[in-house]
Amino acid sequence: MNSNVSIVRCKSYETELVYSAVKEALRLLGGITKFIRPKSRVLIKPNLLLPVEPNQAITTHPEVVRAIVKILKEIDCKLFLGDSPTAWIKSSEDFNLLYRKTGIYDIAIQEDVKLVRFDNPFWLKNFALTGWLKECDYLVSLPKFKTHNLTILTGAIKNLFGLVCGKYKLELHKRYTDEKSFSNMLLDIYDLIKPALTVVDGIISLEGDGPATGGEIKYTGLIIAGSEAVAVDSILSLIMGLKPYMIPTNLEAERRSLGITDTKNINILGEHLLDVIQPFKLPKPSFIKKIPPVFVKIAKGLIRFYPQIEKKRCKLCGACIEVCPQKAIILKDGMIFIDYDKCIGCFCCQETCRENALRLKRSIFAKILGL
Repeated sequence: MNSNVSIVRCKSYETELVYSAVKEALRLLGGITKFIRPKSRVLIKPNLLLPVEPNQAITTHPEVVRAIVKILKEIDCKLFLGDSPTAWIKSSEDFNLLYRKTGIYDIAIQEDVKLVRFDNPFWLKNFALTGWLKECDYLVSLPKFKTHNLTILTGAIKNLFGLVCGKYKLELHKRYTDEKSFSNMLLDIYDLIKPALTVVDGIISLEGDGPATGGEIKYTGLIIAGSEAVAVDSILSLIMGLKPYMIPTNLEAERRSLGITDTKNINILGEHLLDVIQPFKLPKPSFIKKIPPVFVKIAKGLIRFYPQIEKKRCKLCGACIEVCPQKAIILKDGMIFIDYDKCIGCFCCQETCRENALRLKRSIFAKILGL
């Protein structure tokens, strides 16, 4: 069966413009009631990676959240709004800081939506997922269009990792250390919990060494929506100037028949794809894909990327220490040190740093190859 993905232009985060763009994206797909039953309970999950201002393009913009809230309230749904970003969150104060800095708190107050904390896990297979999934009839996912050092793209599939409660993410990072196994773990979550609808905030995106402060802001001016997350990510990859199979979650989804990646089977509604392609600057580790697989196999262990601390930027907040799944980062004599023998290159530390104090360090062989 074919999958539908809509693409609508939106030039800014002005409230009415965003609402109109999201409304049109859903109209093209058949309307909100095609996916969500009126008067149902809906969990809305944006990407709230860090407690940063919306204009940094790291988190889903609150106006995209507002648009979805309004549309769902038009069909009398009971709404719950929340996320569980990196494992640095430990308390109510941390959640409050996150929601206030990202602008989500204000939206919740203005639109009378219940803000929830993903600190009530229930186990589903191997995953400690937020208990709010059990309280709701539907999940609506609102990813931010960004690059990612490990998965290249953080979009529809990657946004579901936020359903895993706080500290349990660290165990998953320890268990799934390479892009293939990590991508399959994300797809396992998707196979268990499929969103009824995904609406991507691609008005202002992030390229380069995303998904956090290491990335660079890119104006893309788009809202992308669909009910099938793999198809949505496949279209996002094409907008980035990539083939869908270059995104590891897409590649593994195709292998497992968990979604549609072949664009011959994806109906693009709204804007023509050729009119919206805007090649992204990719994360440095992604350039290993330019090397023929046979040479990558030979050079395995020689081509590596690590986090490196820029001491002038570091504020010694300790967030990187808290989230490192391998306990490879320590504070000693007033300085942060990384034990590279323990480092698995998951980049959790870089995702968590609010000061952009963690950059990528390349192995000597990677430098020789110009990666």
